[in-house]
Amino acid sequence: MSTADERWVPLEVADCDPDPLTQFARWYEEARGLLVEPDAVCLATASARGVPSARMVLLRHRGPEAVGWYTNYGSRKGADLAENPVAAVTWYCEPLGRSVRLEGPVEIMPPELSDAYFAGRPRGSQIGAHASAQSTPLESRAELEARVAAAEARFAGREVPRPEHWGGYLLRPARVEFWQHRVSRLHDRVVYAPDASGGWELTRYSP
Repeated sequence: MSTADERWVPLEVADCDPDPLTQFARWYEEARGLLVEPDAVCLATASARGVPSARMVLLRHRGPEAVGWYTNYGSRKGADLAENPVAAVTWYCEPLGRSVRLEGPVEIMPPELSDAYFAGRPRGSQIGAHASAQSTPLESRAELEARVAAAEARFAGREVPRPEHWGGYLLRPARVEFWQHRVSRLHDRVVYAPDASGGWELTRYSP
């Protein structure tokens, strides 16, 4: 393997931050200007019977202890998380040949965080949160548009409150993997797992 063929930055355990969410924040900032939607992630959940389901969501919360997203609690992902409150998130940055996988328990976000985020959404999105019974059947597009019109009339001339069925979830990572593309499929993989001291143990894995 010639170093001249290598267009990706190698990932060494020694170069990783001791904290996985700090390392994720570093990679996110390096990717921000390269991606049309840097917050896009694949969120995987499973029902109590172990039936998996995955979809793309926007990772709008990135904190020092958890990552999070917002949705209708009655959606399929909400139903899965009510039965089986664990999930996996995968973030991908093709231009840099990187991905991050986060796995762990999930909890409903404190209402004040959901309120603050909802208040900053465009009004159309706020109305949509009231109008859409996410993940339930519709007879037609016209039915959805009628619900939107009814919600617009209901909140005409005043602020739109956050509906009780809508809010955020927090995933507190129990395992995080950083993956760096390398030539000849000899990728770099570094896995963070909790250690006995309450910190993180970093281990290189085979590609």
